[in-house]
Amino acid sequence: MPLSGCDWPGELVATVFCQGCPWRCRYCHNTHLLDADRPGAVTWRSVTAFLRTRVGLLDGVVFSGGEPTLQHGLASAMRETRALGFRVGLHTAGPYPNRLNEVLALVDWVGFDVKAPFDDYPRLTGVPGSGERARESLLRLIASGVAHEVRTTVHPDLLDAATLCSLAGALADLRVTHYTLQACCATGGTDADPASGAAVSAAFFPEPLRARFTSLTVRT
Repeated sequence: MPLSGCDWPGELVATVFCQGCPWRCRYCHNTHLLDADRPGAVTWRSVTAFLRTRVGLLDGVVFSGGEPTLQHGLASAMRETRALGFRVGLHTAGPYPNRLNEVLALVDWVGFDVKAPFDDYPRLTGVPGSGERARESLLRLIASGVAHEVRTTVHPDLLDAATLCSLAGALADLRVTHYTLQACCATGGTDADPASGAAVSAAFFPEPLRARFTSLTVRT
């Protein structure tokens, strides 16, 4: 994506969508990126050529997906991006804690997707043990001190208000400070498309729980 104002809050960025993801989240809106063996639409060489034309015009570059940490060349791509003078952002769900740890020193901001209470991850991702991996990755991110936002996509048939309250409490216990709820919109082609965008509100959480976060944002 040559220009985005929403993939890194407050920054004007280009977004690089990486191919492949080990999970099969039931509301995924980028299903065409899930297969790691499917040919990519653009080469990294063409990406860097484009970025050279945007030096001084964009604040940064966000690596998204799919799941960027699936890419063995991610660290190298981030170094090249930084060498061009861009700040680096990352979208991840944390399926590879060690790989995430390897690139944290190269990023300025992380958007971290938390799918559900960690013991309930397989219901959404289809992969046993995915919740444990996500939790470990989140702990490493928090410990790193890298600026980040934790966000949860709210699907009306997959996460109810009580489950969200339980999840938010667990995140607060882990010292998550910036938490965002995102409405899930129909994408077509997934097995859990809502009829329309889910009604998302901070009112899901009682005031004492809301007060545990420095910021609690609703993104529709």
